[in-house]
Amino acid sequence: MFTQAIARKPGKNFAKGLTTRVNIKPPQYELLLKQHNVYLETLNSCGLNITVLDPLPDYPDAYFVEDTAVVTPDVAVITRPGADPRKGEEESIARVLAGFRELERISAPGTLDGGDVLQVGNHFFIGISQRTNKEGAEQLGGILEGYGNTWVTIPVGDGLHFKSSVNYVGKNTLLVTPDFAENTELSGYDKIILERDEAYAANTLLVNDHLLTPAGFRSVRKRLEGLGFDIVELETSEMRKMDGGLTCLSIRF
Repeated sequence: MFTQAIARKPGKNFAKGLTTRVNIKPPQYELLLKQHNVYLETLNSCGLNITVLDPLPDYPDAYFVEDTAVVTPDVAVITRPGADPRKGEEESIARVLAGFRELERISAPGTLDGGDVLQVGNHFFIGISQRTNKEGAEQLGGILEGYGNTWVTIPVGDGLHFKSSVNYVGKNTLLVTPDFAENTELSGYDKIILERDEAYAANTLLVNDHLLTPAGFRSVRKRLEGLGFDIVELETSEMRKMDGGLTCLSIRF
């Protein structure tokens, strides 16, 4: 069960962050704040005590805090973000997490984004992606192994992060996009395989017997209901414009 979460308020310059989206309606700051506040209220209603950090003006993507750390019951691993404009975000997160966990760090030439790391029990899937390289993944794996965990790397391919395409939704079940449906590293799990036009909904978050899922994907919700958890749909339009989703808005532990 999660008891804590770290989040960061988006800055007014959030629209200057990194994104692959083109020809879209410009993101709106006030609407993002509203959606972000509802997200935090939802985490709180799931039983989490939330530490909300101030914006980092020099880092417009800094509210995607999950990329800066991987936290287990035993250790907090401070990452080294794979996008150069985001390197440095992790330092303020490290200062906060030092109050909760022993710290370890990913060092150069390794790069690692928390969005590429999926924990299921004491097993970790580490995506090799545009942001996480082999060196960073292996550094993380070595650290995790030292605390009694197991791990495996998985190529992400065209997606930004592993958790853009694969997430654990409880009861030995993974929510996956078609590209990962036949991946042999995922063969020990039941799968809910999404249609390609539903791929964004793969970024669904399990929090203490609640499933937080992007609003607007009715068929996905119907399939998730079969797991028996409380389901909360959340509006994500503005963070989606910046390649963000529900998992990346907090660090939960």
